[in-house]
Amino acid sequence: MNRIDRLTAILTHLQSKRTIRAVELAERFGVSLRTIYRDVRALEETGVPIIGEAGQGYSLVEGYRLPPVMFTKQEALAFVVAEKLLEKSMDEENSRFYKEALYKIKAILKSEEKDLVGRVDAQIQVIGSNSVPTQKQKSKNFQKVLEGISERKVLFGKYTTFVPQQSSERKLEPIGIYHHYSHWYLIAYCRLRKDYRTFRVDRFDQLLVLEENFVLGKHPSIQEFLDQLSDEHQLHQIILMVKNEGLKYLQTQKYNLGFVSEKQIGDETEMVFMNSSLQYFLRCIVNMTDMIRIVEPIELKENLKDLIEDIKRIQEF
Repeated sequence: MNRIDRLTAILTHLQSKRTIRAVELAERFGVSLRTIYRDVRALEETGVPIIGEAGQGYSLVEGYRLPPVMFTKQEALAFVVAEKLLEKSMDEENSRFYKEALYKIKAILKSEEKDLVGRVDAQIQVIGSNSVPTQKQKSKNFQKVLEGISERKVLFGKYTTFVPQQSSERKLEPIGIYHHYSHWYLIAYCRLRKDYRTFRVDRFDQLLVLEENFVLGKHPSIQEFLDQLSDEHQLHQIILMVKNEGLKYLQTQKYNLGFVSEKQIGDETEMVFMNSSLQYFLRCIVNMTDMIRIVEPIELKENLKDLIEDIKRIQEF
């Protein structure tokens, strides 16, 4: 970030809170405290009424406001992503307040940014209230995917599948993204496979946005694709009773297993999951059989018994 952009961002940041410490600004912009002191002096010299209190921080004189803030394309797209995620995790009242605030933010977007937000809104989906990630995911690919969708550009990337672990180069026509079980998934027409495919965004080793455009109208909408995906992969409800001392072993993977809810009952916790593969689910929890009790489905109980018998037979040799 160059100095002009940083000065503008500092001024915006100063309007976001009553008082802001210099160390907070230094951490945000990745610069030294001395640099922040120089930047604040530069803003004061241009006539910005900044009050500095020793041990407290900086603040703006009450009533001072910037002209309407201008947003970048990436920031405008971030509003859409945040809206989709938060509407699934907030209660009804807070969700309503958040949407009202977002309308005010969208009102000051430039016409080009409003068109951009309108184009991608239906192409970003969040499935289920359990979809909010438990930890920050680091992927440089996400913004490139959003750019490909919003600009209708072909994506080129090297993708590594999970099972079996194989890498291949793909040219993709992105039609949308959705968030499910703590991960973002790209839906795209794959020119290599000549069919529509789903790709976990963080599994791209590299991803480039090409200059080549494609026609979005020839592809189905993301909602049509998700409806078809739901029909093809019927989800099973799974209920487990887990000993409370065993909960820590499930915390890192429960969202990948389709976690829905949990409720403590005495020295156990009832956990509800939705998963399309009973076999996959069983393989993931088999090391915890001394700490869990399967309530439903019956089929999962039977599969566990069969697996234990198979293990016994193998160990006898």
